[in-house]
Amino acid sequence: MSDQILRALLLRNERGGFSASVENLDFDDLPQAGDVLVQISFSCLNYKDALAVTDESPIVRGDYPFVPGIDLAGTVIESDDPLFHEGDIVISTGGGIGEKCWGGLSTAQRIPSKYLVKAPIGLSTRHAMIFGTAGVTAMLSVMDLENAGVKPEHGEVLVTGATGGVGSFSIMLLQKAGFDVVACTGKPEAAEYLKRLGATRILNRREYELEKLRPLDKSRWTAAVDTVGGTLLARVISQINTHGAVAVCGLAGGSELNTTVFPFILRGINLLGIDSNTCSVPIREKVWARMLEDISVPELEAMATEITLDDVVDVSRQFLAGKITGRYYVSLVDSQN
Repeated sequence: MSDQILRALLLRNERGGFSASVENLDFDDLPQAGDVLVQISFSCLNYKDALAVTDESPIVRGDYPFVPGIDLAGTVIESDDPLFHEGDIVISTGGGIGEKCWGGLSTAQRIPSKYLVKAPIGLSTRHAMIFGTAGVTAMLSVMDLENAGVKPEHGEVLVTGATGGVGSFSIMLLQKAGFDVVACTGKPEAAEYLKRLGATRILNRREYELEKLRPLDKSRWTAAVDTVGGTLLARVISQINTHGAVAVCGLAGGSELNTTVFPFILRGINLLGIDSNTCSVPIREKVWARMLEDISVPELEAMATEITLDDVVDVSRQFLAGKITGRYYVSLVDSQN
């Protein structure tokens, strides 16, 4: 492999100057810690990736130079792990790649095998990356709400940050599970998109946030999937029905949470923390199997936009500016030599 060239988005942070650019690398430049070498076909763009690529938050915990990208899908080229063999189709979502070790925004990468799962039969690498961490997080949220006893007959489920990747998948998956879904968004122009995903009705986030925030408000939602955090999450918590639940999986609106114990001790609600990074391989396998069962290819395609490695920096800026709707996945096929 030493004479082959690969392309990667390389982050540099030298003498206080940060940069992100696509560069040519040798296979020998890849970190040697990974025990599985993967030819990457597709990656995708997540909130964490946008933060890392623009240096808006200290996502990267490895040494610079660094290749970001918390998701990847591709084919095993070499493996020192007996569970993986040359030609296996594999997926990695989170777990540490793109944060602690080099990630998926590269045409090839050495990956620790503990971060890999074999792709379910029938799932292409492209479709795997339309799902990506966003799909995994949404599916975990729905499954945890179900495990908490939330049922469709109990009432409406609210999804905040509805036009984002996690929000979009949450709407689709909740609707598939039989729930009436209310999509909360600051983009009223995206109403038709959200209804196509399965939202029963649309809640204007700006108008919703103008309502008085009470420690214990009138019950409105049997459950919620919150991707925003901050004051919006505090509002949602105060309006959850008795014995309802909120799956918390994002902080686009802030990491602080100022609330009271009243919804918890007077209504017995549950706050469910969703962390797709740390879930076990068996749980990941269940998540992928159910996503593949619940969401059809046409539905998946309808929310996806393909970009190239050269587009990632610009699209990351748009992502953080709130100008992105749906899922953006990165094709690396044309970049391979």
